Amino acid sequence: MNRIDLVVFDMIGTTVEASPRIPQAFQSAFAGVGVTLQAHDVDSVRGKSKREAIAELLSRHGDAIEQSDQVYDSFKSNLIDCYRDGPVKSIPGSESTFAWCRERDIHVALTTGFDREVAGILVEKLGWGESIKTIVCNDDVACGRPAPDLIMMAMKQTQIIDVARVASVGDTISDLEAGVNAGTGINIGVLSGAHSREQLMTVPHTAIIDSVADLPALLS
Repeated sequence: MNRIDLVVFDMIGTTVEASPRIPQAFQSAFAGVGVTLQAHDVDSVRGKSKREAIAELLSRHGDAIEQSDQVYDSFKSNLIDCYRDGPVKSIPGSESTFAWCRERDIHVALTTGFDREVAGILVEKLGWGESIKTIVCNDDVACGRPAPDLIMMAMKQTQIIDVARVASVGDTISDLEAGVNAGTGINIGVLSGAHSREQLMTVPHTAIIDSVADLPALLS
């Protein structure tokens, strides 16, 4: 296994516990424009840029793409209220895994399909502001997952040039697809979030582990 210089972690479902309010925020925002979303609709776009996911879901339901901004603004407002008022918890083992990486001079980056305002609330409530220096959000890149842009931006920000020495870790099909598209040396799925082992197995990967708590043993 190559020496790893950077681990790019997804946030929700990988390092941060998913809230049941996320699907509710989607459903409520779409209900505002007369669209009823089912659970499988939301599941199918997990891990993707939320703006792009909303546009995709509107298109699938035959609704005008012009409504995308309205739906996104409603979704974001609902989500901000959810996270400001409710608890935000890390996936057990996240902080110790971050520390394990730093002790070995491995850069740690977080990526997310949320924009920076939402990501900032999560990081602030978790108290990660000092320990996580690199966070790449949906609004920092041209294209969200499954495009490789989030990973490539994390590499740029940490000045890592060899993608073969990058590990990508996420809980969704889109996370793994982004790792494939970026060409990361290690592409890892975790079972702590949105998608099952069977779903993750459909995408090329290095390993599927229970959670980020198992990452140090794998990289060792």
